[in-house]
Amino acid sequence: MLRLFKYFLNLIFILISSNTMSNEAPTLHMVLEKGIVKIQTFPEKAPQTVKRIVHLSESGFYDGLTFHRVISGFMAQGGDPNGNGTGGSGRTIKAEFNDIKHERGIVSMARSNDPDSADSQFFICYDSHPFLDRKYTVWGKVIEGMNIIDRIPEGKGDNGQVMSRPTKIITIRVK
Repeated sequence: MLRLFKYFLNLIFILISSNTMSNEAPTLHMVLEKGIVKIQTFPEKAPQTVKRIVHLSESGFYDGLTFHRVISGFMAQGGDPNGNGTGGSGRTIKAEFNDIKHERGIVSMARSNDPDSADSQFFICYDSHPFLDRKYTVWGKVIEGMNIIDRIPEGKGDNGQVMSRPTKIITIRVK
């Protein structure tokens, strides 16, 4: 039944999706088990990153992935096909550091110590974190549904790793 629901949900999003090549900044609809989170992208600040995130979203890459690292008051991180912070799509993105501040609802690329190592993983800030500014590529902001992000259970493992029943991303598509 859930599989059929996901199929029809994806079909609906495909049918109502707008042209991603328009001049408007794409808005992503991230469907979680508890509701829809809308993310406004910033292609003028991080053009290659937004292009890659939109491509991964439209291709279904994020469908079924989880928020594998969640630290209360800090951030919720997802987008890893391995579910533990070690995976990605296999294609890194050059850093596009910009002047957008890491505040509540900001969506930014996760990476290793190498500034150009971001791939598919992203994080959503729960609060203001100036120490991240100009060190991680900000590419979007939650404009609806931050209350749903707030309800993602905190990880109990090392460094916020979610050990059991992680929150799943049902799908992410461009509206």
